[in-house]
Amino acid sequence: MGTDSARMLLERATTLNLQTGNLLNWGRLRKKCPSIPSEELRDCIHKTLNECSSKISPILMQEKPDVLECTVAQAIEKINPEEREELKVSAKLFLAGSNSSSIRDAVDITCSALGVAQLDSVIIAPPPLEDGINLSLEYLQPYWGELENLVQNKKIVAIGTSDLDKMLLEQLYLWAQVKPNSNQVNLASCCVMPPDLTAFAKQFDIQLLTHNDPKELLCEASFQEALQESVQNSRAHKWIPLWLLRYSVIVKSRGIIKSKGYILQAKRNVSS
Repeated sequence: MGTDSARMLLERATTLNLQTGNLLNWGRLRKKCPSIPSEELRDCIHKTLNECSSKISPILMQEKPDVLECTVAQAIEKINPEEREELKVSAKLFLAGSNSSSIRDAVDITCSALGVAQLDSVIIAPPPLEDGINLSLEYLQPYWGELENLVQNKKIVAIGTSDLDKMLLEQLYLWAQVKPNSNQVNLASCCVMPPDLTAFAKQFDIQLLTHNDPKELLCEASFQEALQESVQNSRAHKWIPLWLLRYSVIVKSRGIIKSKGYILQAKRNVSS
């Protein structure tokens, strides 16, 4: 079984769930020391699809699954329940589509993959806006509301935001029932934390973090290219990413990363 089998499964399935973690890919990536998150992610997707293509079983070919799970057994390390209290599981969720219900799918799949009941923190990166349109509270509300439901249902402990200025962070804080506990700032566009943002965050105990993620970590074209390179003649143009989640498992007492990886979901457009 190989790329031909993978291509046939991609033609039958309507949903692709891809999981890639440190045991399979991160060790390889560490040797290359990639500095750009999008390149790191593309390499992870490419290697994981190649691994899966070489390990497709005849049984799976007969089942014709609607949802194709693309992972390798050793790719993601499940957390030992006895060690759970010693670890912090944090995630950043990048949404590609406008469906806020994708947030619940992403959290559920990640909890299942890591063998945990809840995530300790989730930072949300809403879908990119069209050029000329500014991010607003109204745009954020449905996504934040879904995160609040997950907090209330004890699937997430704390929730945070990404790239909000002081005015928008204040608007969200005043409106929200579950307050943001963190806000990521991209220092590529802001070399120094804005004083008004710093003052507001300090007043309301909001942690300010930094990141170097691009505006769109996994665009449709980039995902389709990675899919086409891994599985030739896969009709990659039919596949659209819905969300991407990057997780880290941190040892609390030592502040070191024990494991990390990506989980993503894509849909096949059956009408095109």
